Amino acid sequence: MQEVSIPAAKSAELPVNIAIKRAYEAAEKSDGCRILVDRVWPRGLSKEDLHIDLWLKEIAPSTALRKGFNHEPEKWAAFRERYLEELRANVQAAQRFNEVVRGHATVTLVYGAKDQGQNQAVVLRDFLRQQG
Repeated sequence: MQEVSIPAAKSAELPVNIAIKRAYEAAEKSDGCRILVDRVWPRGLSKEDLHIDLWLKEIAPSTALRKGFNHEPEKWAAFRERYLEELRANVQAAQRFNEVVRGHATVTLVYGAKDQGQNQAVVLRDFLRQQG
């Protein structure tokens, strides 16, 4: 899939609603701007199935970090901290991410992980709110 640039509204405000949603859940109009925040495409889903507006691979955790975490709950705190460090170090990707989401009333960060409470979309949502 080729990335598509989504022009943000003229406002530079953060979205009023920053939601997170598993890729395997049905897309809804209320999702607003849907951004896939995984480095790899979710298994078994086609472009049409996912209904995303943009795929921001560069904002996802590095492959080494993702594989090291392996979605093991006892590694969550370390993953979260290391991922925030990656976000702070990857200024270009973080800036592009902020530019894309600003001005939208609703943004939904789409991810493929099974764990709804411990995944990169949760960290990204918190990161965005801290930027506010």
